[in-house]
Amino acid sequence: MVNGQNLLGIILTINGKPLPVHLKFSSKQGTKNTDRPSLLILMLTELKREFLSHEVDITSLPITLDSWYASQGLIEKLTKLGFHKIVIVGKGNYVFNDGKIKQNATAWKQQIKYNQASWGIEVEHKRKVMTNPTFGQINVLFFRHCSTRAFYLMDFSFHSLRSSELWRIWTAHNLIEQFWKILKSILNIKAMRLRAQGLYTGLLVKVMAYLSLLSLQFQRRRNNFSLTQIIRQLRRESNLLDLLHEHFHLEFLGIPNPT
Repeated sequence: MVNGQNLLGIILTINGKPLPVHLKFSSKQGTKNTDRPSLLILMLTELKREFLSHEVDITSLPITLDSWYASQGLIEKLTKLGFHKIVIVGKGNYVFNDGKIKQNATAWKQQIKYNQASWGIEVEHKRKVMTNPTFGQINVLFFRHCSTRAFYLMDFSFHSLRSSELWRIWTAHNLIEQFWKILKSILNIKAMRLRAQGLYTGLLVKVMAYLSLLSLQFQRRRNNFSLTQIIRQLRRESNLLDLLHEHFHLEFLGIPNPT
């Protein structure tokens, strides 16, 4: 959320690095502007066309989505667009039936008997074929990092994916979640006060800052640093705010004036 608008993003992960390839603001006001799944399809259509102009077919890549995107209509549109590896992170209130027991996902996560970590999957996990009232029969991969935190993935792929494939897709999704946290916490995107198209100007500066920090991670002396550690090091070695103040209006970007 930025200035009352939703920021939708399509993020591509390459070698463990999340890279934003399409970002768009969507107003929360009015029925014409709140159909985010349709906007997502439009963004993916634009991306597919742009990549194909460079002879790259992105439909071969898996897609992972947050749970609020989940709908049969969206899955059908993604499949029609050419995407066949579709994984959605599930919510706790979704109901599943394994043929014997019908209960919500929160109860399943607590009661299911997990297998030990195995080749390709670093955590305890359990794959089950289950039925959901909305989606019908689907493959579900439950997994947990510890005794108190459990998650699950729903596989809507044209051909069912292996458990290890689902796990790798989720690790990429986790990196994408980190990208959004960086925009919020480190780059303070919610503090922007620009309006209309100016929102995209501020967003561009934030993304450029993110990409600049990301590039520093490829330097040998910083390749084990987090972005927060890199920022702290930059502050010790140089005054980054002076540089930004020289080229940008900091108050509109939500950055305190160094003076």
